[in-house]
Amino acid sequence: MTSTSDVVGPPAPPGAMEWIRKNLFSNWYNSLLTILGATVVYFTLINIITWVFKTADWRPVTVAPLLYLIGQYPREELWRAGISLLMVTFLVGMSWGVWKRYVKAFAIFMGILLGILAVFPLETTTITLPIRVFMLVNPFLIYLGYRIGRLQSVHGRHVAMLWLIALLLIPLVILPGFENSSLLPKVPTTVWGGLLITLLLSVGGIVLSFPIGVLLALGRRSSLPVVKLFSIFFIEVVRGVPLVTILFMFSIILALFLPSESRIDRVIRALMGTVVFSAAYTAENVRGGLQAIPPGQVEAAKAMGLKNFHITLLIVLPQALRLVIPTIVGQFISLFKDTTLVYIVGINDLLGIGNAVLNLNPEFVRLQMEVYLFIAVIFWVFSYFMSYASLQLEKALGVGER
Repeated sequence: MTSTSDVVGPPAPPGAMEWIRKNLFSNWYNSLLTILGATVVYFTLINIITWVFKTADWRPVTVAPLLYLIGQYPREELWRAGISLLMVTFLVGMSWGVWKRYVKAFAIFMGILLGILAVFPLETTTITLPIRVFMLVNPFLIYLGYRIGRLQSVHGRHVAMLWLIALLLIPLVILPGFENSSLLPKVPTTVWGGLLITLLLSVGGIVLSFPIGVLLALGRRSSLPVVKLFSIFFIEVVRGVPLVTILFMFSIILALFLPSESRIDRVIRALMGTVVFSAAYTAENVRGGLQAIPPGQVEAAKAMGLKNFHITLLIVLPQALRLVIPTIVGQFISLFKDTTLVYIVGINDLLGIGNAVLNLNPEFVRLQMEVYLFIAVIFWVFSYFMSYASLQLEKALGVGER
């Protein structure tokens, strides 16, 4: 018999120097390519760092950072945007405590970013100091929410309900206000702009288009002819039209078919167009997941006596959504970036504010690179963390594993 001491275990992973020698300097031409590549990367990084910190003129960004955040939202009502941010940061902290690694990276990054904004150059006004203090409060509020979220009495359904309440209060009550109200006076959406509009359209589009897309996907597979034909017609027509055309239809043409006294707010019209467009693409993504479910799953559920409604809701749909998580998140990331198209219909989103800053000040005409790079970094950060959260969810659910 073989003794325990004779059993050979798996080889130890190679050290850093061994990995470098094997992968980068294994022969003369690999060594030459490594040296050339390192030289190119070195000089590229040096030039980028020099341009960012010495050559670039960041005045179009630093002269009015609040403009990029909230547009022309009245500065005397800025506390309402602040309250909204406090609600979001607290809920991000609670989400980190409840859902842990799915939100951890985003929560930490958000706290660091808000801390940096506290020392970021701001408009020289009487509210500059309160804004800096307010920004410093948010990282601590994220940590407070995290500690509360770790309590055993706090569950995911509680946090989800709080998110639902916040997503209804912020865009419908706190930010717009009411007519003839002294506490929350009406603020028209014509002065909303910047990152506020971008997040409103993207989050609203994602939240509203997902259930509609799921219903359309189920409708396309329905045995009811009317439901099936309507779903097919809706999906194929919308997917065959560019988003900018749909935005024009909802922003301009829709008003021609409504009575003069029934005016729909321009941001709502843009949101409607975004939801319609995204729902059609989400429906096709979900339909792909539904088709991937083996028929045996349905047959086994019927053998257990489940009705069609319960089979779809409890057996088929969860598995289908699990399979298409990467595709759906990719669609949501695309929707987030597509919100820049609302600038064409007269809504000053983040990109629209950047263009306005460049066009209204002759000194900034030649500084497009700085403004567009700043906007690109913001979009990249949000898109990256959406992708990262999707990856963590895929690992937790075992997507692609057997």
